[in-house]
Amino acid sequence: MTGPTDDTPDDAYEPPAAGSARIPGPRAAGDDLRAPEVLPPAPPSHAVLKSLLGAWALAACSAEETQAVEDHLTECAPCAEEALRLRDAVGLLHPEESLDLKPLLRSRVLEDCLGKRPARIPVPVWATPYDTETARLDALLRDFGESEWDTPVRLKWFEEERRRSHRTTVAGVIGHLLTVDGLVATALGLDDPLGPQAPPGGPTGRTEHFWSSAASPATRKVREPWREQGHTLVRTVSFAGRGVAELAVDYGAFALPLGDAFLERAFECWVHAWDIAEAVDYPYEPPSGPHLHRMIDLAARLLPGALAGRRRAGLAAPARGLVAAGAPGRTLHLEIEGAGGGGWDIALDSPAARPSREHTVAEVALDGLEFCQLAAGHISPEEAAVGQTGDREAIRDVLFAAASLSRL
Repeated sequence: MTGPTDDTPDDAYEPPAAGSARIPGPRAAGDDLRAPEVLPPAPPSHAVLKSLLGAWALAACSAEETQAVEDHLTECAPCAEEALRLRDAVGLLHPEESLDLKPLLRSRVLEDCLGKRPARIPVPVWATPYDTETARLDALLRDFGESEWDTPVRLKWFEEERRRSHRTTVAGVIGHLLTVDGLVATALGLDDPLGPQAPPGGPTGRTEHFWSSAASPATRKVREPWREQGHTLVRTVSFAGRGVAELAVDYGAFALPLGDAFLERAFECWVHAWDIAEAVDYPYEPPSGPHLHRMIDLAARLLPGALAGRRRAGLAAPARGLVAAGAPGRTLHLEIEGAGGGGWDIALDSPAARPSREHTVAEVALDGLEFCQLAAGHISPEEAAVGQTGDREAIRDVLFAAASLSRL
């Protein structure tokens, strides 16, 4: 239908109502009745894609934008170089924050991973606390600046009935750990970190030699040899197989089986990490419950020998009677509370005597962390909050024996 013509009166035309459908006119015979073809949208311009590189590096693009950017990067070398620089920069925005993770997260992740794919060469159970504590300390040290390595740290221990201390730095503490770990390394036939000039004797002499022989005070450079030695120790015992745990490690005044030496080194690593964290005012969690239990168990097993040594030096009350090896004798029951706790019966009259609940003359209860502080020489026996009943003399002797386990 067309509009009015000269032959049509004006009042005869009615325009279509608003919104009504428009009636198409007749089509020619050759008209195509198919729907018009929809053309794909034009690709974004170079300028638009370049502006998206930052969002792409942050993984903030939509799926379509990501595909367009990545297609463009295969064709545009300048944008590809800029994308690599931005991706590297994004990596710097996400530093490792392992110290703020929950203490059990690492063990849970490892347990899950090992459950899916067991380690071909597993770390021995007795070496796991050392492996864990060195890794935790290394995580603490990772982001230290030069000034923090010079932070003063006071090492504490108990000797000759009183507390001792020595002032050093964070770097000096790591040097101390390096040299004493060297005793375990030499027992395994590995290189001594002090070299051929290493002095004979135990931890104190080796540490003093390290501190005095250096041309200048230790710096952050000591971290790398300490960490590499720790990795080597764990790797060596993992490949050594069964029986290596009984290998003797000479500490000068005494010796420990290799399995116990690894626990002792794990304990000292944790204690000194605690010292360092306190010096730089950083929170530091105790070991996991199972690892802490192993460390406390080692200290409890060493108490009868430490008590006998103090008795020989005239620092403890004499034995009440002679006890044959393996025979039951006077016993003190040590109850450790909290994570890693448990109960231990301590032979009082001889390290070779057999503890017996029927011959218990005293009982002592201590919090696990406080017992560790006592064994590390960080608190004195008089300062320990102890729940105690029974023979006061036996209790005093055992508490002082626990403190005597500490050393530089």
